[in-house]
Amino acid sequence: MKATFACPALLLVLAACGQGAPTSGAPSPGASAAAAPEPSAPPAPPPAAPAATARSVKQANDLYQFAYAYPAAAAAIPALKAQLDADLAKQQAELARETAAARADAKANDYPYHPYESSTEWKVVTDLPGWLSLSTLLGSYSGGAHSNYAYDAILWDKQAGRRVPAIELFTSKAALKAAITRPFCAALDRARRQKRGADWKPGGDISEFDSCIDPLEQVLILGSAGGKGFDRIGFLIAPYNAGPFAEGSYEVTLPVTPAVLVAVKPAYRAAFVAQ
Repeated sequence: MKATFACPALLLVLAACGQGAPTSGAPSPGASAAAAPEPSAPPAPPPAAPAATARSVKQANDLYQFAYAYPAAAAAIPALKAQLDADLAKQQAELARETAAARADAKANDYPYHPYESSTEWKVVTDLPGWLSLSTLLGSYSGGAHSNYAYDAILWDKQAGRRVPAIELFTSKAALKAAITRPFCAALDRARRQKRGADWKPGGDISEFDSCIDPLEQVLILGSAGGKGFDRIGFLIAPYNAGPFAEGSYEVTLPVTPAVLVAVKPAYRAAFVAQ
């Protein structure tokens, strides 16, 4: 039990009681300090989670060549990573079934079999705090005269945790089309002229590839040059859409102008920066 001492006249003797020598049972200040436990060390911080890593799968055999890859930025989002992993497995399984059947048919009908090819490589267009924009070139070969390829894109809303078609950020296709058709057609014609020569003129009747095309029938991607928000719109145009196969693909990039910003849904305008 802790030792106590009495102070009979509380108001008059309080100072004396506080200054008097301790009773024999009270520990001295030095003893108290000596007996105090050493402060414990702060707990070690938890180990940092391993950084997300890109994934790349390649497989080659007598039936096919398969390649699929996505960047670390996509791997860092568990829901998106799960979707891409599922797509990888689906494509690989479908290619294995198709090529097995194709080779069996070639053997049964006595014609040569040429291994198929499939490639998908997702790349970052823009990684913003609230959004991740990806694009890919899908390559394929199934025994024809030449390989084929097309484009695809993913726009991931990090806050909502879901994939969102880029066109859904706009009030309507008609509104966006009205804002970008004229600059899109002018940019496409400049790109055609670079491939076809300075003498080429748009709008001729010689070829179906002389006229403008619908920009919203192409793959739409959203990008950012400044990193503060979407400030540009891209259009990925596969072969045969704007020119013959020999010309390859086309890409058109336009700035987000005030006219484009008007076509954005109010809920998404904070994600855009007009140029």
